[in-house]
Amino acid sequence: MKGFVKNIEEIAIKNNDFRQVLYTAKNCQLVIMSLKPNEEIGMEVHHLDQFFRVEEGTGEAILDGVRHTISAGFAVIVPAGTNHNIVNTGNTSMKLYTLYAPPNHRDGVIHHTRSEAEADSEAFDGKTTE
Repeated sequence: MKGFVKNIEEIAIKNNDFRQVLYTAKNCQLVIMSLKPNEEIGMEVHHLDQFFRVEEGTGEAILDGVRHTISAGFAVIVPAGTNHNIVNTGNTSMKLYTLYAPPNHRDGVIHHTRSEAEADSEAFDGKTTE
């Protein structure tokens, strides 16, 4: 099958890995994430655009120092060059998915924990899912 056609809300909510790349196309990439209570993705800046959608949990989106309260149903668009972070401020895991445009990670990569992700120097290598 060409493309990705699945129930992303269900997949994101069931996910317990810090980061898992589900699908990589030439110009965008779909990734699910799960942040434990008080966990964050870490302050970062990309030279690409990024979209987040929170499916479960509560937290903050920090964009260039401005804090925004977010929860299930919220979308966050991070334009390229924006210093940003997503922080789980709740008592349960925050489940979300993100789209990178263009891709940012190696296709199919799974990082079970944030420390595992930080220890891996992986980056998008130009290979797509199909």
